[in-house]
Amino acid sequence: MSLRDAVRSRDEAAAETAAAVVDRPGAAPRLDSIAMAPRTAGTTLLSVLAAPLNPLDLLIASGAFHSARHEVPYVPGSECVGVVQESDIHPAGSLVYAERRASPTTPGTFADRVLVRDADVLPLPAGVDAVRAAAVGNSGVAAWLPLIETAGLRTGETVVVLGATGAVGQLAVQIARRHGAGRVIGVGRDQAALQRLLILGADAVVDLRPDESEAALSARMAEATAGPVDVVLDGLYGLPLQAVLPLCAQHARVVNIGNSAGSTATIPAGLLRGKQIQLSGFAGLHTELKDKQRALAWLWAALGRGDLYVDVRTVALADLPEAWEAQASSPHVKLVVLPGDRQSNLHRNPSGALS
Repeated sequence: MSLRDAVRSRDEAAAETAAAVVDRPGAAPRLDSIAMAPRTAGTTLLSVLAAPLNPLDLLIASGAFHSARHEVPYVPGSECVGVVQESDIHPAGSLVYAERRASPTTPGTFADRVLVRDADVLPLPAGVDAVRAAAVGNSGVAAWLPLIETAGLRTGETVVVLGATGAVGQLAVQIARRHGAGRVIGVGRDQAALQRLLILGADAVVDLRPDESEAALSARMAEATAGPVDVVLDGLYGLPLQAVLPLCAQHARVVNIGNSAGSTATIPAGLLRGKQIQLSGFAGLHTELKDKQRALAWLWAALGRGDLYVDVRTVALADLPEAWEAQASSPHVKLVVLPGDRQSNLHRNPSGALS
């Protein structure tokens, strides 16, 4: 091989990166190598350290998401913590958090390297753990902004978290407690995860039971809340939301962030008007990073103080298809992808399930 060929081969390798690829709606990701676009002004090149796997990533890949559907191959992944390789404004070698709206023309963060807009990059505070900082990104924002800014949680108020056993819900329970909520109630399906919520700061938990009526669930919620509900963070919609609405106080604030219990809910107009309930929705995908900075700063500071717990399981990029399947089954932990040769703690038990 000539020197020119050697240089060309080296440059071509440098212009490629290992990445996960979803070929079509509904397909699981596969590992491949993709061509990297050259960095241009206004963008930052990162070496990815940790990229969280979010339910939104699976929803977009399924082709069923209301705001995005990709018919041709693309690299998924919506956020990461990484090290700056090249940038006009962010120092090389610095540790940063970044967001990316993955599409066929803009590869996402499940890759060794990723290009992001300068505006979608935030420096991480010194001393914060990179993996946990990544883990509380989208999940923490989806709890903090609806509770603190949208609902305006006040000291002494009663908070109900519908869908409290997932990563967002677990963080929401802690955020509500740290912001002075008088009583915090977690609602979910997984019994073990519900019991952990009592350690994380919930005053009571309510388990969702198959085929239970709305009236029966509402009665058990009333026993747990022990009084009117001021704020509801709703990641379920459907029957659980219907069951909690009669328990709401005057001027209660309800913020919907998901609909895993159903895409429709029956909300009596008289109840909504009579109690003057404020019903709103939050979607992190449609919120710019600059509008998330206050939430992220609080989350990272709380991590640094040891005031916030996040249950993290790391997975190598090569094992993403297995983690993808685990995420589809609601693992009740935060799965974080570690590209390259970085060590993961994803293992199999004898049954082949994630341990």
